[in-house]
Amino acid sequence: MQDLPHEMRAVVARAPGKPDVLEVQARPVPRPGAGEILVRVRAAGVNRPDVLQRLGGYPPPPGAPDILGLEIAGEVVASGEGASRFPVGTPVMALVPGGGYAEYAVAHESNALPVPAGIPLVEAGAIPETYFTVWTNVFERGRLASGEWFLVHGGTSGIGTTAIQLAKAFGARVIATAGSDAKCEACRGLGADVAVNYAAQDFVEAVKEATGGRGADLILDMVGGDYIARNHEAAAVEGRIVQIAFLKSPKVELDMRKLMVKRLTHTGSTLRPRSVPEKALIARALEERVWPLLAAGRCRPVMDSTFPLAEAAAAHARMESSAHVGKIVLTVD
Repeated sequence: MQDLPHEMRAVVARAPGKPDVLEVQARPVPRPGAGEILVRVRAAGVNRPDVLQRLGGYPPPPGAPDILGLEIAGEVVASGEGASRFPVGTPVMALVPGGGYAEYAVAHESNALPVPAGIPLVEAGAIPETYFTVWTNVFERGRLASGEWFLVHGGTSGIGTTAIQLAKAFGARVIATAGSDAKCEACRGLGADVAVNYAAQDFVEAVKEATGGRGADLILDMVGGDYIARNHEAAAVEGRIVQIAFLKSPKVELDMRKLMVKRLTHTGSTLRPRSVPEKALIARALEERVWPLLAAGRCRPVMDSTFPLAEAAAAHARMESSAHVGKIVLTVD
């Protein structure tokens, strides 16, 4: 630590509000605690939870910094007591509870992963949040199996582009929804068997048509609102729906008879509040099951755009426009 600077640049929201409330401040370089590593950040992914935090609706969990950012990639520059897996200089990517929009960030070494060969750091910074989310919700909680029909909403989002690729890699048949014909084409380019422009077509009807009236075995939803009842309609008997976010209202009036008649399972989860050991289990599963796919080029983060750290406000505006396809990443020089 003696060779490192005492201060760093970091992005915080000076108050809840629009993207222009984001500003770069000088902050102390954090020190890694027991089991932690300090990473010189080269790339930090921008995610919907960051937008919610900026708006004041998603405060950091206890102990996490007010600096935004939930995923990073860079080089290890220091280690805390007992952290020995990643020597200084090792390229890593990591899931963090906050602090990613900065020149340096602390991560627990069990929530960090090696960067696969052939993946540049700017792409590595787009991996942890979406891959952790997709793996735990689609394959662990949702139990997606080869040959099943999988419906993912928001197919061109970071989550959507990841979910399409991983579902196809593990043998599922994929239906993706998106908001334009061009975005639907992007979904098909990633492997989706069917892409539905929700602005022009009812996704319930499209799912039933694609599946011969059977419905989707698993649905991954981040929309909520009226999509909840429509997901129940689109699901197959014994189908599963996994809720991971609410772009629309989380409060709905719902006729539960469809859930009972079809014997549906509607579950959900959040990632950020989970404990370090829980996230470590997801990291180990990813390293075993998914990292070989990344190394072989069978899946890859879809990159929409990059912005310098100082232009975090522009990156948030890009995300809120919903014009992006794939991941938005901040680069840190």
